[in-house]
Amino acid sequence: MAIAFPNSARSYDETAQRVRFLGYDGMFEIRFLLDIDVLANGSSSSVTSENDYLIAFDRFRTKILDVAKRAYNSRRTSPIILRLADFR
Repeated sequence: MAIAFPNSARSYDETAQRVRFLGYDGMFEIRFLLDIDVLANGSSSSVTSENDYLIAFDRFRTKILDVAKRAYNSRRTSPIILRLADFR
């Protein structure tokens, strides 16, 4: 089965400075962590607060989920940490 993202929920982890979101491979829940550097680098406006990060995540959701799918297909682990290098 392929990874799917039926739940649009995401949250900001201030301590780790990452946005958390979930994917599902059948009945298995896969945790994803997105470094905030990805969002700060991809945004033309200032991204400095929890709300800014979540708005930026929503703006780039399609690209983020595409990269998450590729990362999951190559790593098949949980959690998967998405870093700026994964987007190049």
